[in-house]
Amino acid sequence: MKKKGYSRKGLFGTVHHYDANGRKIGESRPRLFGGTDNYDARGTKIGHSSPTLFGGLDHYDNRGHKTGSSRPGLLGGFKHYDGEGRRKGHSDKGLIGGFHHYED
Repeated sequence: MKKKGYSRKGLFGTVHHYDANGRKIGESRPRLFGGTDNYDARGTKIGHSSPTLFGGLDHYDNRGHKTGSSRPGLLGGFKHYDGEGRRKGHSDKGLIGGFHHYED
């Protein structure tokens, strides 16, 4: 399994995303009624994520097309799937907060 990057929570619920080399690749900002708006490293909105009934998230691009989903794992992490439902990776909770992301 190859480490893909990590995410850390910032102020006011914003989550900052980094690649495996520590370069910032984007962030997710909370939406008013749940979910997040997602931005690239330059601050351009690239899509959003909406909560699902059982605690996961469905991910969408800027045009509203579903690009994937994240479902809760047994130990507090998430399993990630592409738009066709194929598993593409997982995220585990870090020891001091945040998540570490891996490709499957």
